[in-house]
Amino acid sequence: MEQLIQGAMSYWWIAAILILIVSFKWWVRVFGIVIIPDNHMGLVNVKMVFFGANKSLPDGKIIALNGEPGYQADTLASGLKYGYWPWKYQIDIIPFLVIPEKKLGLVQAHDGASLKGGAVIAKHVECDAFQNARQFLEGGGQRGPQISIIPPGTYRVNTQLFRVTLCDAMKIADGTVGIVTALAGKSLDTGKGEIAGPIVPGHDSFQNGQAFIDAGGCKGLQEEVILAGLYYYNPMLIGVEMNPLTEVALAHVGVVTAFVGEVGEDLTGTEFKHANLFAKGKRGVWKDPMDPGRYPINPHTHRIESVPTASIVLNWADSKNEAHNLDKGLNTIRARSKDGFEISLDVSQIIHVSRENAAMVIARFGNMNNLVSQILEPIIGNYFRNAVQDASALDFLQQRGTQQQLACVAIREKLKDCNIEAVDTLIGDLIIPNELLRTQTERQIAKENEATYVIQQAAEKGRVMLAEQTALADTQKEVVSAQRRLTVAQQDALTAAEKATGEANAARTRAEATAYTTEKTGEADAKKIELVGKAEADVIEQKKKALGAENFTRIEVAAKLSQSMQPLVPKYMLGGGENGGGANGLLNLVLADRVVRSNEPEEAPTTPAPETSKAA
Repeated sequence: MEQLIQGAMSYWWIAAILILIVSFKWWVRVFGIVIIPDNHMGLVNVKMVFFGANKSLPDGKIIALNGEPGYQADTLASGLKYGYWPWKYQIDIIPFLVIPEKKLGLVQAHDGASLKGGAVIAKHVECDAFQNARQFLEGGGQRGPQISIIPPGTYRVNTQLFRVTLCDAMKIADGTVGIVTALAGKSLDTGKGEIAGPIVPGHDSFQNGQAFIDAGGCKGLQEEVILAGLYYYNPMLIGVEMNPLTEVALAHVGVVTAFVGEVGEDLTGTEFKHANLFAKGKRGVWKDPMDPGRYPINPHTHRIESVPTASIVLNWADSKNEAHNLDKGLNTIRARSKDGFEISLDVSQIIHVSRENAAMVIARFGNMNNLVSQILEPIIGNYFRNAVQDASALDFLQQRGTQQQLACVAIREKLKDCNIEAVDTLIGDLIIPNELLRTQTERQIAKENEATYVIQQAAEKGRVMLAEQTALADTQKEVVSAQRRLTVAQQDALTAAEKATGEANAARTRAEATAYTTEKTGEADAKKIELVGKAEADVIEQKKKALGAENFTRIEVAAKLSQSMQPLVPKYMLGGGENGGGANGLLNLVLADRVVRSNEPEEAPTTPAPETSKAA
């Protein structure tokens, strides 16, 4: 037991170290030591002050600047701090403020000067993005919502003075534009007809709220717009409404009417007296329209009237409208003719408004629909009513082409005064009463029948003439055939004559060639015989000299006899006897000859040699 106690006593220092470790924070705090980790800060709260003039905060203040009891404006950075005795100080350790990407911090100050002059948002005070509370309070910072915001990043903000709320940055999408309404600034001058605040410089698309106020920005609707992008602006100062970009289509121009800006000088001159046109940026209708494209226009301060610059077709018809719908309210023109019949006309009018005249048309009529209802409809409708009234129904129907040309010329002159080009006027369906058409139809049928009879009579005469011509044509065919045969026979005769002449010439040529060949062949044979005879004679002479004349003669006779077909000794002998004598012997001779011939081999038939061409 004693040994066990002695062993335990030898490790007392280990127990002491463990106790110190466990109570380390308490001992550190007792001796006024504060350890603030990284990425953290210390908020100092003074519990009490026993001596001096700053024993309490001034009325209405919650943050101490001079060591008064309460939370202090100055904060403690990370690290080891001394002298903060626990009986006097309370240190709150809190993490740094982190503003993520695409976020911003909205700041509300709990202490500071009061807002003045009806202001709804506190002015900007330089205080290192609200990290220097003392600089904020001593610099005149105001309590309440702050005009400045905290962008993304990490900050050491005194949360006892400032309450920070995170919100999303504003994303203006592609193809849209931001329409801005300011909640602070000077008031608009309604006496001058201002409906929106003018464009002021230097505020970085409303992201610098104090610069906007200092530059004279007005509260309310703003003329300036925000383009596509990401913006860090204060939503307690700026409200944004997103609208699509204004598009001017192809074959159109956009005439701009501005409701903001200064009143400018009229640019139309003395010739155009119906309205005024102004330069770009002035209040009123701008003289120069916008070409096809997409534009960031504020629809609350500017109106864009699209004017087609291509030809436009307008139909005065009950059941026909073009895609532009400008003729949606136009109907078939109905008029009464001179003889009291009602006529209905479908009319198409083609017009063209040039780019140069587009602004004048809009300044005068307001829009294209007003142009159609106020000018085109009465002009064209009344013209055709008057034209129908001055003619009978049938005359107008029969003179349709002429009436169309007259209408085109007259309407073109009238529309020229309105800065509109009338390209063409066309009459479509023209409807007159059925009873009038029936009478006209019957009359026309009678005329057509009469004309038909005349045509049929002429056709019969033609048929007779056709028969005569047909017969003549048939006879002519035989005549032509006979002439053709005669021509062929003559040609055959000429051909035969030419052929005979050719054959005669060929025969003559062959005969001459044969004679020439025979002559030359004879000469050659004679020459050959002559040479052979000479050679044989020379041989014979040589033999005679060598053998002698007598011996040579004997040898030649023997040679000739050996070549003879007649045997020197007869094969058969005939003699007389008792049994027939010579006749029997002759019969036996014939039989023996046949037996000998039958035993001899047959000779192959000799193929006759081909005839030699006479020409060769």
